[in-house]
Amino acid sequence: MLLKRQKEASDRGGPPSGRQAPRIELREADGTRLCRFFGDWETSSVAVVDGELRKLEKNLDARPLTIDLSQVERFDTAGAWLIERLATAQADKGGETTIEGAHPGAQTLIEAVHHAVANRALVAPEARPILPLRILEAIGRSVYRMRDDFFLAMHILGATIRGAQLKMGRGHAVNPAAIFHQIDRMGVGAIPVIVLMSFIVGAIVAQQGAFQLRYFGAEILTVDLVSILVLRELGVLMTAIMVAGRTGSAITAEIGSMKMREEVDALTVIGLNPVGVLVFPRLVALVIALPCLTVIANFAAIGGAMVVAWSYSGIPPETFLDRMRDGIGLNTIFAGLIKAPFMALIIGIIASVEGMKVGGSAESLGRQVTSAVVKAIFIVVILDGLFAMFYATIDF
Repeated sequence: MLLKRQKEASDRGGPPSGRQAPRIELREADGTRLCRFFGDWETSSVAVVDGELRKLEKNLDARPLTIDLSQVERFDTAGAWLIERLATAQADKGGETTIEGAHPGAQTLIEAVHHAVANRALVAPEARPILPLRILEAIGRSVYRMRDDFFLAMHILGATIRGAQLKMGRGHAVNPAAIFHQIDRMGVGAIPVIVLMSFIVGAIVAQQGAFQLRYFGAEILTVDLVSILVLRELGVLMTAIMVAGRTGSAITAEIGSMKMREEVDALTVIGLNPVGVLVFPRLVALVIALPCLTVIANFAAIGGAMVVAWSYSGIPPETFLDRMRDGIGLNTIFAGLIKAPFMALIIGIIASVEGMKVGGSAESLGRQVTSAVVKAIFIVVILDGLFAMFYATIDF
């Protein structure tokens, strides 16, 4: 009932029942102004005199102002803010303000509000640096983030290898079922899309190569072009990019959702290594699955090129295979397969790092999944270029 009466009184614009409405009495004498406050100056009642107080602030001048609080019954922060506002308006007019008759509690509130306003006025807004400095700052922050990501990636890789060694000593601790389950999800589940994509890419490369080489009467060289390009570069690169988008995002989302639900912390509490439980099976599965998918992608791309060469250039499959046997060697085949485990490690580590960085919001999960896919594809392309330069240096 008391709350109800207070609400009704507030709706009427007055103080709750049992309280005294605040009011102001202004007197002028001997070139000074005396402003006396009466009643309860609290949050629930100060709205009654806010309009009158604003009119008083507009009519202030340079004459000294004395505020008498001896007749104030109750007082809280809202009243202190109104007094501070009145004193600030008086200072803007060039006059001084004196407060008298305030009880200790009111005096403490008034001083606290005054210091808060003064400190806020002293804090100048931070000047925005010029464009070159902002660019340098962004570069510096990016370098620090890259350093932190590198340290976390090395921690995950080291913990994975160390965990594997410890588990091998215990025999039963390695869970083959988890590894085979991940191979099924990452490898077997990706075969249809890998075959379709590689078949189409091989067909396109063969068609474009035959179209250009036709002007020189060397359409048979399309076989060499497709074979070398697919086996050395495109097969493993396109497979790694597809795995980064399909599997890397899944790893980040899975680990990130576990991080959001505090399941990663729960593993630590019960004495398990989260990296060994979550990352190790996925990393091993990727290292096994990506080379196998690369072999399948190579067959699919060569098959697509063979179909196009037969239908577009009149090169039968027997001639195509004979030309391949004469034009490529084992070094061409292994040049692409050697890259696959390294790309698998990069994809798995980056995906795990981004998953461990997920915060407590869905927005953070989406941001880290996107970051994992972009970073994995970017590093995979760079690694492919480094391998190409390395092979050219050693004439492989």
